[in-house]
Amino acid sequence: MMTESNPCGIHRIFALSLMLACLVACRSPQTLRVADIQVGRSLNADNSVRESAAQFGPRDSIFVSVITAGSGSGTIAVRWTLAGRVLDEPKKQVSYTDSAATDFSLQSAAGFPSGQYTAEVFLNGQSAGTRSFRIQ
Repeated sequence: MMTESNPCGIHRIFALSLMLACLVACRSPQTLRVADIQVGRSLNADNSVRESAAQFGPRDSIFVSVITAGSGSGTIAVRWTLAGRVLDEPKKQVSYTDSAATDFSLQSAAGFPSGQYTAEVFLNGQSAGTRSFRIQ
């Protein structure tokens, strides 16, 4: 029981509770989330994009690297479109315990028609962002 001679006791208990909650929250891993979406012509060994690009030639390979943070499992998908028409929609099941890069590519042996393209990334069916690029 608190007495008037110890008015700070409740404040100490509150402060200790708050510190304990912070320690637990800080040590708990974050759930898997998309941290960045990269577009380019080639990949590094870790599947991140070597050099970002926004313009490509008709015979270039186009890579999208989805950088995730946190840990967990899920489905990452990329919807490739040209003028609103879906070209491809590959999906990958992933399970990560730390930051990672998941790669996707768009290629055409016959060459791509010129125009504005879009790569929309999804994590577990929810849009996580869009990157646009042009084929000249």
